[in-house]
Amino acid sequence: MFYINLKNLLMKNDIKVQRAIHNLTQANLAEMIGVSRQTINAMELNKYVPSTVLALKISSIFKKSVNEIFFLDEND
Repeated sequence: MFYINLKNLLMKNDIKVQRAIHNLTQANLAEMIGVSRQTINAMELNKYVPSTVLALKISSIFKKSVNEIFFLDEND
């Protein structure tokens, strides 16, 4: 069997890349989903893990699946 040590995985994202593709500032995105710009900044820095609802709102704006924006990565 193949096991993954989930303890060493962190949720990361490519919100910053998607914002650039869609020509949005942190403030623009924050307003669209009803959070502060600081929340967007914290998510981009992987310091805040969004709720499921927030992740779904973000994926809807970027027209991507949640898994395309948010992913698990090994802790550095």
